[in-house]
Amino acid sequence: MIKDEEKRITEAPARKPRRDSMADFLSPVARSIAPSGIRRFFDLASGRKDIITLGVGEPDFVTPWHVREACVYSLETGKTQYTSNAGVPELREEIAHYLDTQFEVSYDPAKEVIVTVGGSEAIDLALRALISPGDEILVPEPCYITYSPITQLSGGVPVGVETFAKDEFKLQADSLKAALTPRSKVLVLCYPSNPTGGIMTYEDWLPIAKVVEENDLIVISDEIYAELTYGSRHVSFASMPGMKDRTILVSGFSKAFAMTGWRMGYACGHPDIISAMLKIHQYTVLCAPIMGQVAALEALRNGLEEKDRMIESYNQRRRLVVRGFRDIGLECHEPRGAFYAFPSIKSTGLSSEQFATRLLQEHSVAAVPGDVFGLGGEGHLRCSYATSVSQLNEAIERIGQFVRKLKGD
Repeated sequence: MIKDEEKRITEAPARKPRRDSMADFLSPVARSIAPSGIRRFFDLASGRKDIITLGVGEPDFVTPWHVREACVYSLETGKTQYTSNAGVPELREEIAHYLDTQFEVSYDPAKEVIVTVGGSEAIDLALRALISPGDEILVPEPCYITYSPITQLSGGVPVGVETFAKDEFKLQADSLKAALTPRSKVLVLCYPSNPTGGIMTYEDWLPIAKVVEENDLIVISDEIYAELTYGSRHVSFASMPGMKDRTILVSGFSKAFAMTGWRMGYACGHPDIISAMLKIHQYTVLCAPIMGQVAALEALRNGLEEKDRMIESYNQRRRLVVRGFRDIGLECHEPRGAFYAFPSIKSTGLSSEQFATRLLQEHSVAAVPGDVFGLGGEGHLRCSYATSVSQLNEAIERIGQFVRKLKGD
């Protein structure tokens, strides 16, 4: 034993040089990922009482009282334990029933549904379960900012697929095909779209489904805004012929049920994929908080009327904001889903970053520059209309003043 130890010490490699700073301990991937552009503008606005914030995608409604009360009662009765890793069985059953009745896609709650800590964890689990190093992940842009960083953290390569205002920011099959390579594996979808408010109809999905089938792709469909459509019912990509087994449907309770802080989401899909996601979930999170699961169950069972009332309010605000932007001379396609407007500010001659920064500094309105959302975002501004009508009217007035100043009117 002594000789073996002497041999190990003798043959040990030379001591590595000490790192100059704690940052040197970070992985290259962690160092390379930029902080959230959305949060940056939110942080700049925080603490200023004169700011009108159109930046963060969060409902201005409080979670309905009966949902909060269900959570309070669960605490009073001592429900503070771990749950099944996949989530409370009753909640998974209710999720499956809800998706079947609302969006005509059926799942086995025992094998095809997992409850997660928000929709964001569901996306992370799905990408980590699917990606092998070097796999290319197709992401229609402009899009929610999380997909590409999570892809990079998982060892994949994000590939943007640009969408355009002239097409109402709908994904076009020709653009998707042009981005394909032999390494393409996953297509990430987000419709209704954050940040554009674009939606996809059944007819829009048909050529996309054909490309997916012909090129043997798997799809992650982020449908967190599924309930928030105006004038037409949401069509889940998973409901398209032959697409259910190829699709991981991701959603949650944050937007439609005004439950952002509860961090309750879910994913549904083929048992083999959900099983792999569950293994990662077990080792990283274990389970979603039981209190949130109780609240989510109450929201699905008894909260649909409040949901519909909130959606009608968003629809009224949507019309107000689109009309307001057009009246002050900014082109704005009509968002038919989510709660965002994505006006063009190209006519002002400023970049998205310049416009958003000066709007905040000079007129105290916080919005997100479109370039943070990827290809096609430059020249636009994301404005959430999930705030009060009075605040929206004042914001439009201030933005109008800024635009008129820029144009010298």
